[in-house]
Amino acid sequence: MHLKNSKIIIIKIGSSLLVDEKKNIRKKWLLSFAKDIKKLKSINKKIILVSSGAIALGCKKMNYNKNNLKLDKSQAVASIGQIELMNLFSQTFSKFKLDISQILLTLEDTEERRRSINAKRTFENLFELDYIPIVNENDTIATSEIKYGDNDRLASRVAQITNADTLILLSDVDGLFTKNPKLFKDAKLIKEINNLEKDIKNISIKGTTEFGKGGMNTKIEAARICNLAGCNMIIANGLYLNPINQIEKKNNCTWFISKIPKLDARKKWIISSVSPKGELIIDDGAKKALVNGKSLLAAGIKKVSGNFKKGDHIKILDNKRKEFARGLSSFSSYEINKILGCHSNEIKKILGYVSKSEIVHKDDMVKI
Repeated sequence: MHLKNSKIIIIKIGSSLLVDEKKNIRKKWLLSFAKDIKKLKSINKKIILVSSGAIALGCKKMNYNKNNLKLDKSQAVASIGQIELMNLFSQTFSKFKLDISQILLTLEDTEERRRSINAKRTFENLFELDYIPIVNENDTIATSEIKYGDNDRLASRVAQITNADTLILLSDVDGLFTKNPKLFKDAKLIKEINNLEKDIKNISIKGTTEFGKGGMNTKIEAARICNLAGCNMIIANGLYLNPINQIEKKNNCTWFISKIPKLDARKKWIISSVSPKGELIIDDGAKKALVNGKSLLAAGIKKVSGNFKKGDHIKILDNKRKEFARGLSSFSSYEINKILGCHSNEIKKILGYVSKSEIVHKDDMVKI
């Protein structure tokens, strides 16, 4: 596999790549990385960077230990670190005549349709201006309830929003191994994942660094989001100098190959939701109807989980509680609990009103 067929490439940089264990900035590495980006730009690739490091750099400037920070203090430190982070990129990239911009996103910016469309337009305009967007989660305002909590999943959502071809997660490991390579010497690097759920069934690896939040589990979740949106993903070791060039030359990494054709923008947004608000368990008859392209009706629903409103993202599970589809609910969880198992012509009598007969319309649903 290689990157030559990718037009839009997202590259996520972990905190440990920018700041070493002694809290020193890895300037030599960043220079080599900028050189890689210059090379990609020279062959007309559109590049977006998703960079961790705001809190790490803020801690460095303030001489704080990140592990001792409470939420409100970490948000203040992130605000200080954002300036440090962008100055670092600006000073380094300007040496290669590369222009950068900053985009701060929250979970809500990618989960709400209108806001995600606005973000997409901003990225497109920056591409036209020949600027490289550098994205980070807006840690200064995001609370625990509306946070991604890691930039792996944020990067996957940026890839989905921008219709990217490849997402590269640069971390401190070579890729996905059969076992944790830090604990087992016989661990083997998996070069390619073609069936995500099947291939990783018995693999669970956790990563631990002082500054980073995302372990291997968040990277696998990012791969799931990417692959469902028709985007390939790479996990690669970014600690090497010229890390992108290393991927191209040695391919010592893990590719997560998407077998799904690129969906239309609306359905891509639905399928990639990071935080569905609830679940509907349906019977076999309803599942068969959905397979045949029908909408989900109240009669086929057996159980409702979660507290959600009309228009929220929800999961649709079959009788065995296996996720079968995702969609936008036309009713609240409160309403569905009242009408589940009922025929559509009974909805008005039960609720006193009816706007739609479908609980999830086929156009608002994507089967997995």
